Amino acid sequence: MRLVVTGATGQLGSELARSLATLGEVIAFDRAGCDLARPQRVREAMREARPDIIVNAAAYTAVDRAETEEDLATALNGTAVAALADEAQRLGALLVHYSTDYVFDGTKAAPYVESDAPCPLNAYGRSKLAGEQAIVARGGDYLVLRTSWLYAARGQNFVNTILRLARERESLSVVDDQRGAPTWARDLAGATARILQQAESERRGRSFVSGIYHVTAGGAATWHDFARAIIEQYRALHPAERLQAREIKPISSAAFAAPAMRPKNSRLDGSALKTRFGIVLPQWDAALRLCLQELPHD
Repeated sequence: MRLVVTGATGQLGSELARSLATLGEVIAFDRAGCDLARPQRVREAMREARPDIIVNAAAYTAVDRAETEEDLATALNGTAVAALADEAQRLGALLVHYSTDYVFDGTKAAPYVESDAPCPLNAYGRSKLAGEQAIVARGGDYLVLRTSWLYAARGQNFVNTILRLARERESLSVVDDQRGAPTWARDLAGATARILQQAESERRGRSFVSGIYHVTAGGAATWHDFARAIIEQYRALHPAERLQAREIKPISSAAFAAPAMRPKNSRLDGSALKTRFGIVLPQWDAALRLCLQELPHD
């Protein structure tokens, strides 16, 4: 079996390249090999590779910048994804694509289920929804995996940003009125490998059904909770390293005043994932501890 992973140098793509290696030959494309800004190159790359499975981990992810670059965000997260869906259908390949909690507006009191109507608040969310819709419209075999608050030991993400700021400042201010599930990229990649094993078995048995699934860590936290856990767990792991931060102030989304609005409720219900694939990701704080153990430190 041959698998293509796009966005292979990103925080999720690099984990996927490792997790999926047990399933078959992995062809890992970075931006140079498969640039989503060039849909024709995307098509050429897929036709050259001729994969059985396409796992798309490439995306435009600059949430705030997307407010002024919505055309670019939509080109990468929508138009290029449509090209991947076209090629997957032409090749008879399974397409796995990652989406986001930001397709919802966060006004629901309970965690979102897959059948809830999307209503994105920001340009990034609209661009990711465009990708979902393009895949569904084209048909073929696909799985769209929505996740939330992704982080890893490498790359630009909330964990590394908080630790950098904690080394520089005595006081941090972090939003406390948005709630979601911080999800470790390694857990998402591992879950993807297990999903693909079953999906390919279903495809061979002609029982596969395409769909959208929510894949996030267990539990929920605010960004303020997440920041506190990052600093507290890091200090416990590395007591000899001095972090400057002594205070983590909770603030409202309105006080933070980011360019892009975020949903207050980003919780995603993973019941459908458990029912079909038997997968439940670890609790977010336990996964965070494992991730922090891999970070370099003084």
